[in-house]
Amino acid sequence: MPAEKKSDAPAFGSDDLRLPDELRAPLKAHLDALRKRYVERGWARKMGFGKRPALIVIDLALWWTDPKNFSQGSNIDAVVNSACKLLKVARAAKIPIFFTSWDCDFSVPPSPHDLKVPMNLKPGDERWFELDPRVGRQPNERLIRKRYASCFKGTYLHENLTALGVDTLIVTGVSTSHCVYATCRDATDSFRVIVPREAVGERCEIMHEVNLLDIEIDLGDVVPLQSVMRYLKNYQPIT
Repeated sequence: MPAEKKSDAPAFGSDDLRLPDELRAPLKAHLDALRKRYVERGWARKMGFGKRPALIVIDLALWWTDPKNFSQGSNIDAVVNSACKLLKVARAAKIPIFFTSWDCDFSVPPSPHDLKVPMNLKPGDERWFELDPRVGRQPNERLIRKRYASCFKGTYLHENLTALGVDTLIVTGVSTSHCVYATCRDATDSFRVIVPREAVGERCEIMHEVNLLDIEIDLGDVVPLQSVMRYLKNYQPIT
């Protein structure tokens, strides 16, 4: 009996949005080559951690974590589990923790983007934007409800971070190509950006891979989850 073909497909995402197995290895090889060429041009330098980190968990709410929401949800259990591991050590380190979700407000006027990706929400659908119970948000952990991809746009996140003296933002959650990417783009001019590789993801494999590479090249440090956990376990709060 022939051995079952092994695949290095990500542990998260939607099956209908995965790369074909025959394209995965060539694509990853090409992205690795692109990264090396950017490094040769002086890109992808390391930011490193600063002295006052904060953790942000982007959109781990049921709208995105429940695969039954076919439009925007997917199986991202692996991302949720990685975020929960990071939350445990972040709480022990007593660093500021922020969560985000969609501001489901039916009084907000429609935008042109609503024509592109309609959400088709109705009264009662607010429950979809409650945080996934697995993240176990604590009373002292800020929940920011937003209307845009970036966690900074139209919110008080920047003011909250600067009031706390934060210089490093650890970015987790979904989706890599949308809210994670947009948040990193806005954060990088004010904060060191650290992205734990296993703690971000999305429904579409190729969009995840390409945008994660773009973040690594231009916006922040993409590092293994264990490296971030090790840093936080050794972190000594500044008083």
